[in-house]
Amino acid sequence: MQLVLLSGGSGKRLWPLSNNARSKQFLPLLEKEEGTMESMVQRVVRQAREAHLTEEITLATNASQLDIIINQLGDSVSVVTEPERRDTFPAIALAASYLSLKKKCQDDEVVVIMPCDPFTEAGYFETIAKMVKCVEADVADLVLMGITPTYPSEKYGYVVPNQETTGAKGSMPVKQFTEKPNVERAKELLSMGALWNGGVFAFRLGYMMNIVKKYIVSDSFDDTRSRYSEFPKISFDYEVAEKAESVAVVPYTGEWKDLGTWNTLTDELHRPVIGNAVMGPRSTNTHIINELHLPIYVDGLEDTVVAASPDGIIVCKKKYTEDIKKAVDNLTPRSMYEERRWGTYRVIDDSTYEDGSHSLTKSITVNPGKSISYQVHRHRSEVWNFVEGEGIFVLDGVENKVKAGDTVVIPVNHHHAVKAISKLTFIEVQTGNPLIEEDIERSEWKWSE
Repeated sequence: MQLVLLSGGSGKRLWPLSNNARSKQFLPLLEKEEGTMESMVQRVVRQAREAHLTEEITLATNASQLDIIINQLGDSVSVVTEPERRDTFPAIALAASYLSLKKKCQDDEVVVIMPCDPFTEAGYFETIAKMVKCVEADVADLVLMGITPTYPSEKYGYVVPNQETTGAKGSMPVKQFTEKPNVERAKELLSMGALWNGGVFAFRLGYMMNIVKKYIVSDSFDDTRSRYSEFPKISFDYEVAEKAESVAVVPYTGEWKDLGTWNTLTDELHRPVIGNAVMGPRSTNTHIINELHLPIYVDGLEDTVVAASPDGIIVCKKKYTEDIKKAVDNLTPRSMYEERRWGTYRVIDDSTYEDGSHSLTKSITVNPGKSISYQVHRHRSEVWNFVEGEGIFVLDGVENKVKAGDTVVIPVNHHHAVKAISKLTFIEVQTGNPLIEEDIERSEWKWSE
C-alpha cells in the first residue's frame, strides 16, 4: 500500500509562527508522551508507522516546502513537488504519476490519499486500514472516509451514505456529495445521516492513472511534471469523487480536529507557556508561544493567544484569531525564519540607510554533516562571523577549516559554500541591492571530506 500525504497551505492562519515556507503542519508545538515536541506532519507520519499501515509514504507538496520536509523527516519519506500551486486534483494526479512512472508501482496497488495534518488518534489509521481492505475486495472503485459530525459546520464537505444498503467490510455506498453548505442545509444533511468528508481517499493506482490519461499521456514522470499546467485547476472532490460511479464510505467515529487556527491549536497545547515567557497569576485560558530570545511577560489576559516570532507578534482574543488571515499580506514582506534541508536561518536585522544602501543580518545554523550549496551572488557581498562549532568553508574552489571566532569575507561574484563538521552557527551580514533570496546561482561542489 502507498500512502500519499497532501501538504499545502499558505501559512497565514497561524501567523506569526507560520509563513509561506513554514505552514501550520511544520510548527513543532505538539508534545509527545516523553515530553519532546513534534510538528503535525511528524506526528502523522509517526502515527501511520505505529499503526503499521505502510513504510511507503510520499508527501505531495509545493516546492517552497521541500527543504522543511527534508529537515523534519529526512529521507524517511519520498517527496513530490508540484511546479505551481493549483488544487488537490492536479496534486494527486502528479503523485499518482510519480508512483506509477517513477516508483514503477503496479496498477493494482492500493493508494491512500490523506491530509498531512489532522489531529487524530489510532482509530483513524485503523479506519484507513479498513478502507484499504474495501479497495482490495473491490467494494468500490473509490473509497473515502466519513467523519462523524459534531455540529452543522459550513467549513466541510458532506457525504450522504445510502444507509438502506449494507456495504461490505463496514462500508456504505455513497448517495450524494454536498460541498460546504450553509448552516441550514448542513442541519438538513445531518438529519439524513451525512458525514463530513475527511479528505481521505483510497483507490487502485490504475483507476487514478486512467483519469490522469484524460489530460496527459506520457511514460515519463519528468515529462508529466513539466506539463503540470495541463491538468485542470480543480479539487479532487469535484473532478473525481463526485463523478465516480462506484463510491463507498467508511465511517470514522473517533477524535478528529483541524488545528488550523490559534483557537483550535491552543486547545491541544499541554503547556500554557512555550518559549522564553512568564505567565502572571491573573491570566485565564491564555497561551504564550515565544520563539524570540527576548522575554515576554503576560498578566491579566483572558481567552487570549500571545505568539511571537521573527516574523512578528500577535496578541489577540482566541475567538478573533481567524481574522488574522486577512491582515497577514500587509504585515510581513518576507519570511524572517525558515527551516532548510541543511538547518535553519533567522533574520536578526533588515535595515535601509539614508544613502539607499541596504543590509540584512541573519543567524544561520547548519546541522552536522550538512552543507549549504556551492553558490554565487550577483548583487550582494557577505561577511560570515562563526560563533559555534567547526566546518569546512570553500571560496572559489579553495577549502579551509573554520571554527568559532573565525570571520570570512565573500565579495560579490565569488563562489562559496560551507559544510558543518559539528553543529555550525554563524552570523551573516549581507550588503548590496537588492537583498533577496532569489539572488543565488547554484553549482556542484565535491567535498574532499
